[in-house]
Amino acid sequence: MRIRTRLTVGLTAAAAALTLLTGPFAQAAPRPLPSAPPAAGAVSAGTDNPTCWYGACYDYVYGRQITDATGASVRMEIAEPVVDPGRQDEHSLQELALQNTGQTSTVEVGWTVDRQVNDGDGRPHLFVYHWVDGQESCYNGCGFVQVSHTVTPGMPLPPGHAGSFAIRELGGDWWIFYDGHAVGYFPGSLWNGTYTSAQKITAFGEVAADASDVPSCTQMGNGRPGTSWRSSWIAGFRLYGSADHPALTVQTTSPDYYDAGSVTRTSFHLGGPGKGRCGS
Repeated sequence: MRIRTRLTVGLTAAAAALTLLTGPFAQAAPRPLPSAPPAAGAVSAGTDNPTCWYGACYDYVYGRQITDATGASVRMEIAEPVVDPGRQDEHSLQELALQNTGQTSTVEVGWTVDRQVNDGDGRPHLFVYHWVDGQESCYNGCGFVQVSHTVTPGMPLPPGHAGSFAIRELGGDWWIFYDGHAVGYFPGSLWNGTYTSAQKITAFGEVAADASDVPSCTQMGNGRPGTSWRSSWIAGFRLYGSADHPALTVQTTSPDYYDAGSVTRTSFHLGGPGKGRCGS
């Protein structure tokens, strides 16, 4: 996701340092997740270790597969997590992201609860995003070509709905689908035609918090721990244009606050309450 503008002063000067990061969003975003996951279907969780830089910290519960593919899709519960009302720059989301080998080009789709992005609205909203050559862009725009007249990036989504989200490379462009509707596409020309397949596919929950507010009371998913059968979930993981069968591996960065459960090769539960009720 977009790095907060107020946190990116000096980002150009720091660009070289980003090459030291590893993980599904290294160089492109502050998400240096582990590069050596466990076997597919397993859960790995170490000590609490959110990724923190430029004044913000990020926690994840994610499933990932390394393979060459031209698309992927998942179903996800659309939840309405509580985001710390005292922090306008915090968010909670679930998404599907496809990234290239160099970890510099990314296409993303999902739902987010982010009052800063959604004009103070605390409901879940559909979003799309992309990175080009390690450079951030903007939510729901910056070259995105809208096609659907009924499904638009930024629109509110109904909590509790099991939404389907897909990204596919078709005719040189990266198309976004929601519940079977072609929402629109990122033209391949944004990457000068150099990004035509993805090698790192990740589906995940994310909580972004101010570094002074860690651990945060912001919830992931529906706020229930991922080990609960009533927690939020990601399922039906599917690959397109790949020689490999779907086989997610699952990791969590801060298991004391956000964790995973019920893991299979194509699904997992995720979530957590953070440090507890906001204001307590």
